[in-house]
Amino acid sequence: MSIGTAIVITSGKGGTGKTSTAAGVAACLAAMGRRTLCIDADIGLRNLDLTLGMTDQALMDFTDVIQGRCSLEKAAAVHKGLQNLYLITAPVTLPAGVDEDGMRRLMRQVRESFDYCIIDCPAGVGTGFRLATCAADRAIVVCNADAAALRDGQAAVQRLAGLDIPMHLVVNRVKPRLLRKLRLNVDDAMDQTGLPLLGMVPEDEAVTLAAARGVSLITVARRGAAQAYYNIARRITGQRVPLMRI
Repeated sequence: MSIGTAIVITSGKGGTGKTSTAAGVAACLAAMGRRTLCIDADIGLRNLDLTLGMTDQALMDFTDVIQGRCSLEKAAAVHKGLQNLYLITAPVTLPAGVDEDGMRRLMRQVRESFDYCIIDCPAGVGTGFRLATCAADRAIVVCNADAAALRDGQAAVQRLAGLDIPMHLVVNRVKPRLLRKLRLNVDDAMDQTGLPLLGMVPEDEAVTLAAARGVSLITVARRGAAQAYYNIARRITGQRVPLMRI
């Protein structure tokens, strides 16, 4: 029996599009036939259900499973339009007794039942960050293509350094005119964060529109950010895919 892979998606600060990236990549993995679980670990600020279009389905949170109130099978809500996509949401507040050991036990169960687990990690540091990252096999740092965001991306890398897991960079919300104006390119982003590039995602209003409609982006779009997420998902599974021209 194969063991699944847990991938934590984080950022140096809020507003980078980290949750949209987590939702988009997870949906593409599911569309590719991989049984994929999303775990929203952004305690108190959860919105992965909105981005996936699963607001009415995600009823149980990951602490319900850790503390034995619900089985993993019952807690994992299935997406209505993508049969391989599942979600467990975050609690509004963290109950007493939930710690990193409990999260590691949960992730052992997850790896036995799913091909991939995408963990939406809170930005910054704290208990939520430690819970989200403690049992990850890989990490993706999401940042935007401006100097301040790249510096914040460096900070995220430093927080992850002690985990000793492979890390990659996704540059999100890329505006071609901004890139030219600031003279930033792929090499700049990789040099400043010290990470290999997993993908670049263009600025795309379809991401916002899909979330507003309560639907997963890839069910309504094929180009732009949707295509970028699909390319990233393919690279995660080991395929060689050239970078999008943005």
